[in-house]
Amino acid sequence: MIDYINKFRLEKKVALVCGGLGLLGREISIALAQAGAKVIILDISDDLGLSFQEECQKSNLSIIYKKFDIANLSNYKEILTGLNQEQGPIDIFVNVAYPRTADWLNEIEDIKIDSWQRNIDLQLNSACLLAKEVAQLMKNNNVKGSIINFGSIYGVVAPTFDIYKDNHLTFPAAYSAIKGGIINFSKYLASYYGGFGIRVNCLCPGGIINNQEEKFISSYEKRTLLNRMGKPEEIASATVFLASNAASYITGTTFMVDGGWTSI
Repeated sequence: MIDYINKFRLEKKVALVCGGLGLLGREISIALAQAGAKVIILDISDDLGLSFQEECQKSNLSIIYKKFDIANLSNYKEILTGLNQEQGPIDIFVNVAYPRTADWLNEIEDIKIDSWQRNIDLQLNSACLLAKEVAQLMKNNNVKGSIINFGSIYGVVAPTFDIYKDNHLTFPAAYSAIKGGIINFSKYLASYYGGFGIRVNCLCPGGIINNQEEKFISSYEKRTLLNRMGKPEEIASATVFLASNAASYITGTTFMVDGGWTSI
């Protein structure tokens, strides 16, 4: 009889979580570690990172913080190769980092070309280059690994602008271009490296509750089939599934975790 629960376990697996100190990244890191993985968080805040590492280790979770600036990829190959040698080989790579410029929320008519280019570099180009490099490391080490990039509902469907009215919120134009690009590049990687047993999927969250204004929450929730926004732990659970052998025949997917937003 197959032990199905064991398929979700991640013992003896090494997981890199890029952006592991963020709203989603923290829960993803905890979830992967609870499933048995050794988790290396890549992020830019030493104070937060070391504090979170200590907190997790007190709970007997194998989580290590390493400083890594996704905005500066001048030596990313050397860093990933070093981590692969020191901590690895890498079995799981999750990129949930969300770097952006200070004028990220400008309306589309106010976008400056240098800002657009910078955000494409920060999010789209970095995500593609990092995933490609990790996939190559997995191939070189004969690791049948799992790469999980993060897209969005708005990489799949158009924004619903009326939910942002009267809420001091807006939706950045570059986000749609970036997330759409990440989704399709993930499919490319899945096709290119699938013959080596490497799975590449793109997890696409819907709106996640995070102290937004009540008007926005109410407007958003009316458009989901479950009548609510998502929670960080729900994204973390889906990430563990895609990382595990329970998803061993899943690759190249746009994995929607959105309460049904994109179904209607």
